[in-house]
Amino acid sequence: MGSDFNSPSSFSSSLESSRVDLSSSDTDQDGVFEKALLLDGDDGNSQYVLVTGGLGYIGSHTCLELLKSGYNVLIVDDLSNSYYRIFDKILKASQEFHTCNQTALPKANLSIMDYGDVPAMRELFKEYVAGPVTAGITRRSRIIGVIHFAALKQVEESIRSPLKYYENNISAQLKLLKLLDEFNIRTYIFSSSASVYGSQAAAGQLLCEEDCLHEPEITSFPSATGERLVHRPPNPNFTAITNAYGRTKLFGEAILADLARSDPSWKVIALRYFNPIGGDASGLLGEEPRTPSTTLPAAISRVLTGATQNLNVYGDDWDSHDGTPIRDFIHVTDLARGHIAALAAASSSASWSSKEEGGSVKENFRTFNLGTGSGHSVFELVHTLEAVSRQAIPCRVVQRRPGDVMSSVANTERAARELGWKTEMTLVDACRDLCNYLEKGEKKKD
Repeated sequence: MGSDFNSPSSFSSSLESSRVDLSSSDTDQDGVFEKALLLDGDDGNSQYVLVTGGLGYIGSHTCLELLKSGYNVLIVDDLSNSYYRIFDKILKASQEFHTCNQTALPKANLSIMDYGDVPAMRELFKEYVAGPVTAGITRRSRIIGVIHFAALKQVEESIRSPLKYYENNISAQLKLLKLLDEFNIRTYIFSSSASVYGSQAAAGQLLCEEDCLHEPEITSFPSATGERLVHRPPNPNFTAITNAYGRTKLFGEAILADLARSDPSWKVIALRYFNPIGGDASGLLGEEPRTPSTTLPAAISRVLTGATQNLNVYGDDWDSHDGTPIRDFIHVTDLARGHIAALAAASSSASWSSKEEGGSVKENFRTFNLGTGSGHSVFELVHTLEAVSRQAIPCRVVQRRPGDVMSSVANTERAARELGWKTEMTLVDACRDLCNYLEKGEKKKD
């Protein structure tokens, strides 16, 4: 892993290098937590999107899509569940894209630190203030928005170590929000999860954002006599969630809803993910955590690469056409592009509706499902991957897990209507890109 640093790429994708002294340790360089970030070649006026946890699975793909869309990116990641080499891959994929399209390459800066380290983050934010930092004088930050991914996310671990999850996913985020407020950075995209719906998914119907509300909401429905308005009260159900991870996402949303209610200058969007799968079409990026992921696509990947012999299927007696659970599998690139749409909406004051002007996003705190709106069973995913990879995936049916539900599929109408976002890729596309990523990884090992 130390060889990851033997790379010509710097900490800036525009080749305007940022230097970090990594010579102090001859051990695994990926484990070094450096907090120095010296910006070279920055004119002091460039604007950035801050991405916490930007080297993780969804974070890295979102950083790449941001760069493809022309945004400069500032990544904060402590490498606790990621690798430095992923930054190199983001740079390479971005450079290939812009070279092919003959477009300017944006900047991508990386700062290796814990986002909950307040002194380090404060110093970092000072580097991105336009003009000198002077006591008593408010300066404009060059960070125009934040996409917050950094969080622990293993469901089973959260049940065993809940305090660890509350400390990282809640306490550290509170510190970040206070710092952002201090530096007048109030555009915030929150990485949430479909887990906030808890046992409501057991009903087997499409999950709507209105199924978990933190604020009262008036929803319009078409009727024979015109539009019918329905008043919906807040309805977060904390007891319906069976693990600490899911509760940290629900609590995180509640905190952000309270913050937005208290200060209209905050523009907050919480994105509820369903089941990401696949990788970038280049084959450079995929799911590559330090701690093995427990997701279904990751488990299948381990079978395809020979790391494990069989795929455990948790029950074949569910009320579905083949007896296995139904899930909403979304291509990770589509998911990443959902963040671009959310950022664009949150950054545009015209997008936020008020009594005076009707914008597309209804409130300054808003939740959106990011899924396909279509469900596939576990066996359907397995058979699709077998067809794409031309490789058998041995399955072993075992007992159901506590807390599992038969179906979890998104209603995506709100995201389409208010963000102008919808998925473009199919399950076959996702399986093809996953296999491409795995194949390139195996060739590299050889």
